Formats: sequence, C-alpha cells, structure tokens
Amino acid sequence: MASHEPINKETLDELRIKITRFGMAYKFALDEISTKVNILKEEFRLVHDYNPIEHVNTRVKSAESLIKKVQRKSLPLSLEAIQENIKDIAGIRIICSFASDIYRISKMIQAQSDIEVVEVKDYIQHPKSNGYQSLHIIMKIPVFMSDRKIHVYVEMQIRTIAMDFWASLEHKIYYKYNKQVPAHLTRQLKEAADTVAELDRKMEHINNEINILKGNDTSTDTEELLFNPREMMIQMLKDMDVSEQ
Repeated sequence: MASHEPINKETLDELRIKITRFGMAYKFALDEISTKVNILKEEFRLVHDYNPIEHVNTRVKSAESLIKKVQRKSLPLSLEAIQENIKDIAGIRIICSFASDIYRISKMIQAQSDIEVVEVKDYIQHPKSNGYQSLHIIMKIPVFMSDRKIHVYVEMQIRTIAMDFWASLEHKIYYKYNKQVPAHLTRQLKEAADTVAELDRKMEHINNEINILKGNDTSTDTEELLFNPREMMIQMLKDMDVSEQ
C-alpha cells in the first residue's frame, strides 16, 4: 500500500489562500455586475417613464455542483482548469416584463467598455428542444484585488417573467424525476413553453398598443397624466413661483 507524505502547514496555508481567492473572485465579479445592473434599474426608475427590470437574482455554484460539472467534462481537478473551462460558476439572472426588454438590457450591458463579451446564446430566437427560452451572455468582468486584476467569467441570463416561471417549473420536474422525465410530461412541458411564448407575444402587443394610445392621448384629465413625472415637476415649479411672490 502506497504511503503518502504528510502535507506541511505552509502548503496547506497556500492552498487555503488559493481556494479563498478563488471563491472571492466570483463573489466580487457578481458584486461588480450587480452594481452595473442596479445603476441601470435606478436610472430607469428615476429618469425614464418605464423600468424594464422587474427583479434580479445572483448565485455562485455550490462546491458539490461544481465538482459534478468538472467530472462530467472530464476536467483535471485544479483551480486553474476550473477557472478557464467552467464559465457559469457565477450567474446573474435578470427578469423583465417583455421580450423586447431583454434585448434592450442586453444591448446596454454589452456596450459597457469594461465588459468583455465572450459568447451570446439566444434561446429566444432559437429555443431549446424542450421549449426553454432565455438569452444567455457569457462575459468577463474585471475584478481588482489587493495585488492584481483578474478577469472572471460570469453568465448572465435575461428572460421574461413567463419564461422564468416555465424554467423554474421545468427545473423542479427535471430533478424530481432524477433527470428521467416521462415522455408525456416532456410533451406537456413543450406545449406549456409554446403557450408561454404566445403569452409573451400577446403581452408585448398589448403593451405596444397602450404606448400608442398614450402617445395619441392629448387629454389632461386622466389619472395617468396626473401622475406623469414631467407634469408633476412643472406643477411644483409653478407652485414654488406662486409661494415666493
């Protein structure tokens, strides 16, 4: 039976630091991209009449999930190999109301000069065979550590509320049946995905119709116009002028 040399304290400390830095890099990368998304969300809320971002979720893969993916890909169990070959360790998901919002946000994110876009997978224009829809962007985010700058892979998923609901349900069923989903449920999931896509198209059409009607509406006695930010600002300025005279 082969004997193993005991690992000395210095080697253990070095390994601990490497693993700690490994995890921190992905956390900080998510902090960076989350800040960018929150800035966009806040700008839309304060400046524009419409905010396309409903909510945002982030996650870092668990160690168990990461090891399983390393094994599936037959990668060497080293931090360097994992960092280079697994690009969805850090993930951010942006949920929108409408499909057009997805591409609007994607364009804004990709236009930021410090983001390196590595790959874009459009599962909306080209859904997966099971019906899954979402826009995936693999990007590299710069992270500034105390002694170095590193570029960390982050996967961004952008989808509508309806797409997210379907994906969440499919995920639960997929794991409930240990990835062996019965054929009749697979068919029903695909039918549900088609229904979701049609719902998104209808809601987009309704939203466009409402925007056209709002653009053509010149009346001043509707509730929407009473709460228009520009109208409120003008009225406040008028009130200030009156009070100061």
